[in-house]
Amino acid sequence: MLPEASFSLLWNNVWQVIKNWWWLPAPFILWKPAQYLWLWSRIEGFLKRQRMILLEIKIPKESLKPIRAMEDVMAGLWQAFWDPPNFWEKWWEGKVSLGFQLETVSVGGEIHFYIRCPDYRKDIVESSIYSQYPEAEITLAEDYTRNVPQDIPNKDWDMWAADYRLLKANPYPIKTYPEFEKETEKEEEKRIDPMATLLEVMGKIKPGEQLWVQFQVSPMAEDAAQPFFDEGAALKDKLAKRVEAPKSKPVIQEVAEILIRGPKEEEKKGPELELIAPELRLTPGEKEIVMGVEKKISKPPFKCEIRFIFLGRKEVWFKANLRLIFAYFGSYITHNMNGLVPLGKTITKVVSRPPISLLDARRLYLRKRKIFRLYRERFRPMWPREGERKTGSFVLNTEELASLYHFPSHAVAPALGVLRVEAKKAGAPPELPHE
Repeated sequence: MLPEASFSLLWNNVWQVIKNWWWLPAPFILWKPAQYLWLWSRIEGFLKRQRMILLEIKIPKESLKPIRAMEDVMAGLWQAFWDPPNFWEKWWEGKVSLGFQLETVSVGGEIHFYIRCPDYRKDIVESSIYSQYPEAEITLAEDYTRNVPQDIPNKDWDMWAADYRLLKANPYPIKTYPEFEKETEKEEEKRIDPMATLLEVMGKIKPGEQLWVQFQVSPMAEDAAQPFFDEGAALKDKLAKRVEAPKSKPVIQEVAEILIRGPKEEEKKGPELELIAPELRLTPGEKEIVMGVEKKISKPPFKCEIRFIFLGRKEVWFKANLRLIFAYFGSYITHNMNGLVPLGKTITKVVSRPPISLLDARRLYLRKRKIFRLYRERFRPMWPREGERKTGSFVLNTEELASLYHFPSHAVAPALGVLRVEAKKAGAPPELPHE
């Protein structure tokens, strides 16, 4: 009986402590969730106060601008949209660095280029584009996502969609325009542009079908970009096979080790001399990777998300056409570096084993509804999660982004559905009288 009495007494004491002091650890346990919910609510309020507009860009038919011109546009937009919040703006006003969306859309074979941005950044976007494409036309447009039923998929409409992720870590670059185009080539027709593949696919879209491609882009502030730069520098050193310098220990730790283990015996071995530097032992392929990583982290970075939706009326919608869009993204893959591949958690395909497979149809419907809503509202693939590659957010620099989204000329991409400016616009003659 004595052990039972002792246990009962112990339990009563423990219970009294829990009963009287349960609230003490609560703030430490709930601090992180409360902080997250508070910040989320402030950001939601900030985003609701923003007025977003959609700008349509019509490109000139005879433009001979290389893709490099679009990289200059992206560099200008990175600087113009870079606006990190301070402490008060972040935690009270909920301010976040607003980015923009680059969208290429085919509605029944008619192709449109759009940029979605806050209304107060309209002049910045226009000036950046006109600086490189002075003959382009930029106009306000209606949101095309509102011109289709908002409950897709339904009995009349169906869809297929996917978000994308990088195949490898962020510092590895994808294939970019210097590997496609030769700017020394005088004849425009001889230049290679993977954007032509996308426009040809979009030009084949039938009436009643639509293909939407969206790039969500946000300039990375210094504190957000620093882990990317550090990861790239560490990866570059690792690929170059450089020996890491030994890390210095704190003085207290060194003193403790001497007291416990005694003084270290000095090594009698002399320093090993390498006749060939590690960089010179790299193969041509390894050198190419090191140069690619070094080049990527040298240019302004954007946090990006990429997705597409292929939708249409069931009587005309041909699902097999979605494979054509994969060819476009496949043009940017280099297997020894990086590439874009579908993000499995958001692709509109569900395969599971019994008995869960009985719910596959319902799960597929909910997944399609979710990705349609996220596209329409321009949210991230795994909203509100962010930051890691598996959530569909990754880093591209200005060169990579310009390679994926630019305005090709008619000679390079002769797809008939592209809306182009036929005539040049000229300013008023200087001798014209003014009132």
